[in-house]
Amino acid sequence: MLAPVSYTDGKTALTGHVARPHGPARAAVLVLPTIMNITPSVEAKAHALAEAGYVALVADFYGQMPDDFAAARDLAMEVRSTVELYRQRLRANLRALVQLPEAAGLPVGAIGFCMGGQAALELAREGAPLFAAVSFHGLLGTDHPAERGDVRARILVCHGDADPMVPRSQVMAFWEEMDEAGANWHFHSYSGVKHGFTNPAPTDNPATAYDASADRQSWAAMHALFDEVLG
Repeated sequence: MLAPVSYTDGKTALTGHVARPHGPARAAVLVLPTIMNITPSVEAKAHALAEAGYVALVADFYGQMPDDFAAARDLAMEVRSTVELYRQRLRANLRALVQLPEAAGLPVGAIGFCMGGQAALELAREGAPLFAAVSFHGLLGTDHPAERGDVRARILVCHGDADPMVPRSQVMAFWEEMDEAGANWHFHSYSGVKHGFTNPAPTDNPATAYDASADRQSWAAMHALFDEVLG
């Protein structure tokens, strides 16, 4: 079980969930979940990070768990109503991670899934002091593109090429944005792979499908980047 941790964004009470390694942590990682907030799939990824030696905090987007996708969509629209409001919520989650006693003085990274992938990139775009920002089947668009010199994190995007939510036009726009910003970025695209490819839970959404190979390869790519940056 992950351990709950309470914090706030202004007047909004939030609850993150922490996975701790058995020994001293190598680094601290903010895990930004899907539009549904924490799910079993995201929880499993946090446990996997802890087993690999990282302290991981699963972020809370809303301060509540949505009852269904429609409710999640409404909550997401509210928190993403402006870029500043969205990034303020993300900063609150990042602060909660770095304030954990076991995270003191550690390098900090961020990873995310679906909406969380977009969120990790939003933190990187505004210059958050991250050693890496990794997006798994995340949305790539933004209302506030990065400016030259802003991006401090190494960027890794793991993308399903058959994701109807992120067409190639959005992919190319993202590449151009990162180049204009002078970012250090990697982009892995998996042919025939849809949105949500890391989540093995059954789904009724035709835009999403689990892909075991893309799940394994993207997770390995994340670890390879972490190893390169952290040494």
